[in-house]
Amino acid sequence: MAYQPRRRFTRRKGCRFCIDKTKIDYKDTRSLRYFVSERGKIVPRRISGNCAEHQRKVTEAIKRARNIALLPFTASHSLDK
Repeated sequence: MAYQPRRRFTRRKGCRFCIDKTKIDYKDTRSLRYFVSERGKIVPRRISGNCAEHQRKVTEAIKRARNIALLPFTASHSLDK
């Protein structure tokens, strides 16, 4: 009989936008930075804890903020070689 590793179940985070009833705004870069990794990628739903509806709105807001240069598309490049 093969040994099955136990799965660890953690409590799911609640969507911060559903809990606080806050609006998602592309001009509010301080709150959007939480949903962008240090490499400049959008953090997925399973890590951020957002519901599907608010994750779509966050993604759209990040893309709008990138297009008008409020957020960077990629991580800042270092000149260390």
